[in-house]
Order: sequence, then C-alpha cells, then structure tokens
Amino acid sequence: MNLPENKLLKSVLEKSKRGLKIKGKNREHIADLISEMPNAEGIDRMIILMQVLAEISKCEKLETFSSIGFQHEMEPHEKDRINDIYDYSYANFKNKITLEEIADVAKISPNSFCRYFKSRTRKTYSQFLIEIKVGRACELLIERSLNLKQVCYDCGFNNFASFYKCFKKITGRSPLCYQKEFVAHFA
Repeated sequence: MNLPENKLLKSVLEKSKRGLKIKGKNREHIADLISEMPNAEGIDRMIILMQVLAEISKCEKLETFSSIGFQHEMEPHEKDRINDIYDYSYANFKNKITLEEIADVAKISPNSFCRYFKSRTRKTYSQFLIEIKVGRACELLIERSLNLKQVCYDCGFNNFASFYKCFKKITGRSPLCYQKEFVAHFA
C-alpha cells in the first residue's frame, strides 16, 4: 500500500473508515461495477473490487458519513481482548466452545460477552465460529486429501446436514461443487 501507485487507493481506504457517499458522474458507473460483483467468481471478483476502488479514488465528489472525530479504531486493550478471542477460537474451533469458556478468555461475564462480541464484530459468536469452520473446510476441499465426511468432522461439525447447510449458506455452493469448481478453474 505504500507504493506510489497506491497513494489514491490508500487515501480512499482511509476515508472509507468513516463511510463514503459517492456523488458526481462516476456514481452510476461505480454502482454498475458493484452490482457485477455478486455474479463474478474467483479472481474476477477481486478485479472488479479493485476497479471499484480505483474509480472511487478518482471521484472528486466524496462525502463522509461521520465526522473527523469518529473513532473506528479500538483502544489497545480492546484489540488485545478481541485478539485473544480470535486466537482461542482459531485454536479450538474443532471442539465445542462454551459461552462460559470464551467469556473467560475475554475476561468478562457470559451475559456481557454476547453483546461485547456483536458490538465489535457485527456478528454473533456462533456465526463467527461457523465462518472459521467453513473457511477450514474450503482449505481441506482444495487440498483434496480427505473425503467430504472427513472434512465435515475435521472442521468441527457434528453432522453432515449441518455442515452442508452452513457451507452452502456461506459460499453459495455445496462442498462438492466448491471443490469441483476450484479443481476445474486451477487444473
């Protein structure tokens, strides 16, 4: 990001922390590019994202939603707490993590943990764990060293139906389709 070519892009990403409203002639073109993203696959989606960011960086009429005083960044002790939660979750996602257990990692009460985690991540802790499990499943499917049932159980899912449903909800494809598309795309 520190290369001279990325100066405008870095500026847009910094401004976007406060929310951006795009005005002017580029607005419709940017909207069209964004609407293409859900239908794009693989690297094409990343290319469109880069085009969107490049177009936004060229906009002369950008408005921020929040004032300069808006603080998106967490305090250092808050970063440590959320990092502890992340580290513990990544290390233990294959096992059942109880609310009491993860609240103890965060050093707050179980009742406060749910509110705390959602306020910091915009998702529930169970959603977060499912995303970790599905991410691991994607890695294993790409490696092709295990069959689907082995992938399911190795990622911490208790049954195949739950694995299939969660995988499809997050990736938009079944585990087998995901694996076949990856193999076809990179074979």
